[in-house]
Amino acid sequence: MRRAVLVAALAALALPGSAWAHAALLKTFPTANQLVNTPPDHVGLFFSEAVEPRFAIVSVTDASGRRQTAGPPARSQANEDELDVPLEHLRQGWYLVFWRVISVDGHPVRGAFTFSVGPNPGPSPAFAIPSLSETAARPSLVVLRWLVFLSMMTAIGLFVLRAAVARPLLRERPRALAIAFWVSLGVALVANLIYIDAATAQFALRSSWDVGALVPLMQHSAFGRGYLRLELVLALFGVAVGVVLWVDRGAHRRRTVADLLALAGAALAAGASLLVPGAAGHAAQTSPRALSVTLDWLHLVSGSLWIGGLIGLLLLRRNVAALIVCVPRFSNVALASVAVLLGTGVIASIVHLPTLASLWQTHYGEAIIVKIVLLLGAIAMASFNLLRSRPALLLPEPPPAAAALLRRLVAGEAVLVAAAIAAAAVLSSLPPPPKALADVGSSASEVGPGAVTSSFDQQGYHFVLHVDPNRAAVANAFSVRISRNGQPVRGATVTLRFTMLDMEMPSQTYTLPQTAPGTYARTIPALVMVGHWGLALTVGTVTTTIVDRAGG
Repeated sequence: MRRAVLVAALAALALPGSAWAHAALLKTFPTANQLVNTPPDHVGLFFSEAVEPRFAIVSVTDASGRRQTAGPPARSQANEDELDVPLEHLRQGWYLVFWRVISVDGHPVRGAFTFSVGPNPGPSPAFAIPSLSETAARPSLVVLRWLVFLSMMTAIGLFVLRAAVARPLLRERPRALAIAFWVSLGVALVANLIYIDAATAQFALRSSWDVGALVPLMQHSAFGRGYLRLELVLALFGVAVGVVLWVDRGAHRRRTVADLLALAGAALAAGASLLVPGAAGHAAQTSPRALSVTLDWLHLVSGSLWIGGLIGLLLLRRNVAALIVCVPRFSNVALASVAVLLGTGVIASIVHLPTLASLWQTHYGEAIIVKIVLLLGAIAMASFNLLRSRPALLLPEPPPAAAALLRRLVAGEAVLVAAAIAAAAVLSSLPPPPKALADVGSSASEVGPGAVTSSFDQQGYHFVLHVDPNRAAVANAFSVRISRNGQPVRGATVTLRFTMLDMEMPSQTYTLPQTAPGTYARTIPALVMVGHWGLALTVGTVTTTIVDRAGG
């Protein structure tokens, strides 16, 4: 419980949430490393979720690198989670299958395996395996994602500032707020379209300039459909705000029925805009989904009120009378926003983070740490303004120095919050640390890459583990010698469970038969991806875990 509370406190400042689900390869036809005497007419890939064939890449090559596929991947009519790739007539020998698909949440996943056609395929060749690591956190996509979120959140925050906080100023017609709103919304609409185009181009491995080919593909991914809906909802939000600006000009101290109806419509459109990213991304793939999407939405709402209000205060910075009206009112909004940010962050952290160490041992955790530091700096500036600048502005004759200090601190606060949103863009582009990390916190050894020979002791047992060649996408020989009190352990039930530690994927468990007194060994095609793997070795009731890094 103490660990969970500590993890929650450190990560509570995180903006849009996290996810655990990815498209994982559950089984294949032919089975990895299988010898088949009858040449298969297709390769079948069975995933944990339905993937879009148009964004899938599956290559089947022989030992000399010649492609053996007879057509593109297609979804099986019998199983929507299965992709089938037709093959040419295969001759006797070994074949490499390389696959790359896009998860529902927009993350690319890759892998490879081999099989052979007999009856005498010969030894497995040293295939040249393409890179098995890929991320959605490409700099160009992260920048575009940041622009979309920053501009959208700023527009929504400016709308709330004008409609609620700065409404007493409407008789003076502060056009700067309206102009800034339309600029922010315009940037969000344009950046979102460019982002959809660039992301779809990466999914389909096409040029971003090939718009004619990309537009039909945008509707064929859950990610693309979600952000196209965001474009529509943002446009509707702009229409609704236009009605609010036309109806509510501050002529009446009390809002009319028309004012309230227009305001309600704009608020619903703003809320829907902030709901779409979570429904199209990580949050919708995280269980429990309703809680995850709600937390993601509340993060975005609170962040929007904060950043939009700060930008609005900067626009009014030269008008001391306007600051006297807006700063005290906005301070209450900002205080509530930070409270919501903290509360939802605590809950999300307990749900998502597997270990405290994952904060500094994974890129995902490092992004959280960066965001925590940025937001702590912004909160420190906001606290100073709340305790010093606000009381000074409420004096009968506010000193000029108080307004100048407020302007500088608000500018710094806005920069830090905008930078924190950039960190959130990076965070949402990375695969979150898998829950399996909680099981390897006390690993007996960390080994690899390359061939492994490692010895360790656990609860009276002495283990000597050997892995060769410790490469992804090929069959690896695993053997373990087990002794106790200097004597070999005979006739034990020994299992080896493989768990991917770089992303959430199903575990694979194999039994190691005894091949000599105290020696248990088996050739296993379990390391399907380059990266870190947790190898849980179980002998009877004793389990020890080794962290292995498999190369490519």
